[in-house]
Amino acid sequence: MTAPTAIRRLDATAPDFARHLDHLLSWESVSDDAVNGRVLDIIQAVRERGDAAVVEFTQRFDGLQVASMAELILPRARLEQALERITAQQREALETAAARVRDYHEKQKQGSWSYTEADGTVLGQQVTPLDRAGLYVPGGKASYPSSVLMNAIPAKVAGVPEVVMVVPTPRGEVNELVLAAACIAGVDRVFTIGGAQAVAALAYGTESVPRVDKIVGPGNIYVATAKRHVFGQVGIDMIAGPSEILVVCDGGTDPDWIAMDLFSQAEHDEDAQAILVSPDQAFLDRVAQSIDKLLPTMERAEIIRTSLINRGALVKVADMAQAIEVANRIAPEHLELSVEDPQQWLPQIRHAGAIFMGRHTSEALGDYCAGPNHVLPTSGTARFSSPLGVYDFQKRSSIIFCSEHGASTLGRTASVLARGESLTAHARSAEYRIKEA
Repeated sequence: MTAPTAIRRLDATAPDFARHLDHLLSWESVSDDAVNGRVLDIIQAVRERGDAAVVEFTQRFDGLQVASMAELILPRARLEQALERITAQQREALETAAARVRDYHEKQKQGSWSYTEADGTVLGQQVTPLDRAGLYVPGGKASYPSSVLMNAIPAKVAGVPEVVMVVPTPRGEVNELVLAAACIAGVDRVFTIGGAQAVAALAYGTESVPRVDKIVGPGNIYVATAKRHVFGQVGIDMIAGPSEILVVCDGGTDPDWIAMDLFSQAEHDEDAQAILVSPDQAFLDRVAQSIDKLLPTMERAEIIRTSLINRGALVKVADMAQAIEVANRIAPEHLELSVEDPQQWLPQIRHAGAIFMGRHTSEALGDYCAGPNHVLPTSGTARFSSPLGVYDFQKRSSIIFCSEHGASTLGRTASVLARGESLTAHARSAEYRIKEA
């Protein structure tokens, strides 16, 4: 008989709860010196030698015998071929998910606006898309077609003219689902490169890879470290930590459902975090029993077990009000409000990447096909950041058009403030346009 999974138990009413919770949540995503050094060397090599460096690193790290970048470029026809190669069921699922993601993100589009003041001065904001976006997609045996949809479709909805995708093909392993998703999402160019060298190529450009304005998409520690180093040269979406789920349940949901919801994030990797919060002690015990019953049936059982033991928890709270307090303290990537009346508690949720409402709304639906983006803030960053969206691929420029009278009126104010800061040229520039009465 399999031993019970020793998932951590916490009590939010205990005096040392905050300390234990902080320890549970702590996560250091910074790279060690060795990784940092290797990434900086790769970036410098790509900046100096362009395609040649990218080809060399691809040979070394991906085990590919290629002579030039020409062999690492996939034409549009190859994406269309992938769409034909996948099963009809897979194609229908991709197209359904893509349509839902597109419909949702269409509602995020922001338009330009302006208003005219009484003296004829016009103020406003012009919204324009980025010229080019770069999408990093993990490759090889990993299959993340959903990430292609979630990253590329908002860019296209925003009006980005060119989306460039990089996806490694280690040892020549090509994932047809990923390429099919790229075809459906409208990706314009694909390079079969990965790692820090692909990030550097997107950030600085090479003879073959165009320089982009923003890099989005998940990757390993080398990719994340490279994104951190090129930030400023280009925009990035975020430095993501391990996947997280926090389930708040009043005790009325099937414990097997809740156990599987916890598994759905724990199976990502050993560092993923799955936490259940409930005021019902008996329910927490039933979920623990469900975990022990269902875990042996999972393909990734050992990954799930390690994740639950190292970073998971069942948290007892005094009542639902305290459960919401704990949720806001954690600021989770995914928050399930698996309660009778989730709408009652929604206004009190201040920090969460995505909120899944009610007993029937599993987080997995959001990962694939509900419509909202699954690229979400992790490691407590939901306190100050938001899901990836159309707005991440748009820029906003302020518009100021002064009438002669407006320039004269504003000039007097600007003059006083500029001279107060001892910036005489600022003051005189404004004063030249003051019209004497």
